[in-house]
Formats: sequence, C-alpha cells, structure tokens
Amino acid sequence: MATTDDGTRTTFLGEVKSAVTPHASLLVLGVLGLVIAFITSYTGAFHHPAPADVPLGVVAPPQARAQLVGKLDRLPGSPLDPRALPSERAARQQLADRTIDGALIVNPRGSTDRLLVAGGGGASLAQAVELVVRSAEKAQHRTVRTVDVTPAAAGDSRSLSSFYLVVGWCVGGYLCAAILAISAGARPSNGHRAVIRLAALAVYALAAGLAGAIIVGPVLGALPGTFLGLWGLGALTVFAVGATTLACQALLGILGIGLAILLIVILGNPSAGGAYPYPLLPPFWRAIGPALPPGAGTWTARSLAYFRGNAITGPLLVLAAWAVGGTLLTLALSIFRKKGENPS
Repeated sequence: MATTDDGTRTTFLGEVKSAVTPHASLLVLGVLGLVIAFITSYTGAFHHPAPADVPLGVVAPPQARAQLVGKLDRLPGSPLDPRALPSERAARQQLADRTIDGALIVNPRGSTDRLLVAGGGGASLAQAVELVVRSAEKAQHRTVRTVDVTPAAAGDSRSLSSFYLVVGWCVGGYLCAAILAISAGARPSNGHRAVIRLAALAVYALAAGLAGAIIVGPVLGALPGTFLGLWGLGALTVFAVGATTLACQALLGILGIGLAILLIVILGNPSAGGAYPYPLLPPFWRAIGPALPPGAGTWTARSLAYFRGNAITGPLLVLAAWAVGGTLLTLALSIFRKKGENPS
C-alpha cells in the first residue's frame, strides 16, 4: 500500500496504472514493435549477401559466345544474368548506362580474359562479380584480370558516401516534419496550417540539400559529379520524406511518426542498395528498395557522381511521387477533417 501526494492510500497496481497510462503502454508496445522490425529488417537484408542474377555482358568470339553465356547462366545459385554483347565498346557503354554491372571480355588469342567492373556503383557488388567470374574462369582453366572502368573517388571509401548522404537527408526530412507537426498538436488543424508547414518544409529541404552537397563536395571531396545536381536531389529527397511524414501524422497522429520510421528507416535504409547493391540483397529487399526514397536517392546520387546522370529518370519519378503524394494527402486530410469537425 502506498500514499499518493494528496494523502490518500493506493495499491501498487494503482500506482503502476497511474505511472504508466494505457496510452503510454500502447506507445511503448509500438516502439517494441519497431525495434523488432528494425532488427529483423537489417539482419534479414545484410546477414548473408549473395549475388543473384547480376547483369553481366559477355564479349567473346562468335563461335564460343553462346556456349560461354550458357555456362555462366547455369552456374549454381544463378549468380549471373549473362547476355552476349557485340564489342567491348558496347560493354563499356552499358556499364556507363548502368544496364549491366560487369563485362567479361574474352581473349581469343590467350588464356587471360578481362573483367570490366564499375566500382563507383558499389565496391561490394564489383567484388562479388569478380569472385564469381574468377571461379567460373578457373573451372575452364583460364584466368581473368579485373579492370575498374568507373572507380570510386579517393574520398569515397567503398562507394558508400552516396548512401550516407541520402540517409542523412532522409533523417533530416522526417525529423523536420515531426517537429513541425507536433509543435502545435499531432494533427494539422486546418488547411492553412498544413500549407504553412509544407512551405516551411520546402525551405528547409533547399537548405538541407545545399548543406549536404557542400559537405560531400567542396568540404570533404567525397563525391565527384555535379554540385547543382546533388543539391537538387537533396532538396527533393528531404521534401519527399518530410511530406510523407506529414501525411502519416495527418492520418494517424503521433503514431504516424512510427509509420514514417517504418517506411524510411526500417524498410528503406537496408533496401537502399547502399552497403550492398540490389543484386546482393534478398528478394524482398531487392524488390522494395527502388520504390522507397532511400533507394531512389542512393541510386540517383551514385549516377550523378559516377555515371554522368544516366538512368535516373525512374528514381527521380519515385521521389517525385512520394513528394506529391505526401503533399496531396496532407492537404486533403487537413482540409476534409476540418470540414468534418466544423460543418458550415
């Protein structure tokens, strides 16, 4: 039996109920669920990286081309998705376009072939392709020499700077939106407030995109490529994540923060193709990664840095869809909820 501040006596169970309200209990259970999801998602994505259907160009004499492609295609576990190419020039072009992740150039006059890789697209992927091809070549009593035609910059260890840059932008986006939303209640009270919050988010997104581009470019020299391109990508990424967070909060109140964390951090980050590019991820994460902001942002940042901006239309459309969808949903929920509460 305990005594409360006003002198009345209560049981231990009553003290527990007073200290931990049912609402707090539900929130704690929600956090526990996020912790379990976090561990499951990150461990599931990263615990056993293995190449699967990695696009590989094969340049070989016509009489041996089909046979070689067939042998590579039948390797145990299907690590490669080989396709015949007419020339080394075509192979280099497809590497630059990010259509393939490696190219085997067969030497018809010797036993040493060349493997072209693009380390800027992910060091772990380039190494995985090299290991698979080297093993396959050894079985044919041949050797291979690896040539990195698009190496990562000296300040970009293992081509991870793009991923960390985008993760930073994503964190900034949902934290800014969460602060804007909970500063005066978890739900936007009307359309005007929602518009103001979205406008503030847009200004913040421009500043965060600029800061990120300056840090990885002029300050640290971590990423080459276009400064303006990275700035624009950062602004779009931050706004897309922030608008999505505002929409989640407009829909679920404070629980919307948890939903945003689930989408961006728990599902988005491990599937972004950062530490392990898409061909090394398990099927579930490989499938969802390109459709989420961290994955779309990481792919675009690497393309801007190392591949002259090739193959970024799809990822930019993904980011734009999250930005527009989050904006429209935030406005719609704010306006129509207010009308429902105060019919005129």
